[in-house]
Amino acid sequence: MDVADDGPVERGYPHLETVRAAITALYRRLSYVGVRTFAAGVAPVDVAFCDADDLHLGAQRVARELVRHYGLPDARLIVGFREMRHAANVELTAGPEYFVELNDRFRTHRRDIGAALAHEVTHVYLHRLDLSFPGTRDNEILTDTTAAYLGAGWLLLDAFRQDGVSSQKLGYLTPEEFGYVLAKRALVFDEDPSVWFTSPQGYEAYAEGMDRARRDARQPPLTAAGWAGRRRYARDRRHAQEHGHDRSPTPTAPYSFTAAGPEPLRVSFPCPTCHQRIRVPVRGRVRARCGLCRTVLECDT
Repeated sequence: MDVADDGPVERGYPHLETVRAAITALYRRLSYVGVRTFAAGVAPVDVAFCDADDLHLGAQRVARELVRHYGLPDARLIVGFREMRHAANVELTAGPEYFVELNDRFRTHRRDIGAALAHEVTHVYLHRLDLSFPGTRDNEILTDTTAAYLGAGWLLLDAFRQDGVSSQKLGYLTPEEFGYVLAKRALVFDEDPSVWFTSPQGYEAYAEGMDRARRDARQPPLTAAGWAGRRRYARDRRHAQEHGHDRSPTPTAPYSFTAAGPEPLRVSFPCPTCHQRIRVPVRGRVRARCGLCRTVLECDT
């Protein structure tokens, strides 16, 4: 796992498309029912770590709690500490034992041990699921996204801290991207992780991510779209109807139109929950149900 320690922290949404692809991949691999088994996030009390705790016994206790959260009863994590460039590393083997190494810095930054272990245990979980993305970067983004969406990744955002002379961030997602994924989870499970944050910067990033997540549900052809979006959509729809061929209005438009012979014009757009593409006929008010995450969508096509 990467760590930005007293260095520049990347901000914004540079990995957003990969994050959305990771959410889709989770639903496809786990199914709607499987995702719903993670309705309860990791509670702060279960991963609390104070300076009075024994370093190794405390780390093993937190690791066991995260293993329990992911439903991996036969996985045994052995946690050690050493000098290293990255924040943490896990050796992915056939199991059932997995060796996790944490950076020596966590000997004196114990409250962030839970965040480091959340990322590494998620690696183990995805390894057991046989779910991965090609390339190290995208696979690490998948890991962070999975941790956040399945209820453990709020610890990673809470480890983000900045002041006038220092900064710290764990993981590969930006703070805003962590906030975005946590917000997507919150909207699905009605869970508010903001009450768990001890980091003011983490709280702010979560609020920014929530604004971005809510925007997903206000894109045309969804009925919640704003006036400007509806007007732009009507113009693009008219153009597609007149020209009668496949049309993606602009590279940034969330929707595209398809016309095939005598078949009625159809519009394709991403589900605001799981981001799988949905296709519906262009015929005014339509209620659609995503076959992947079961979200019911009110559309005005």
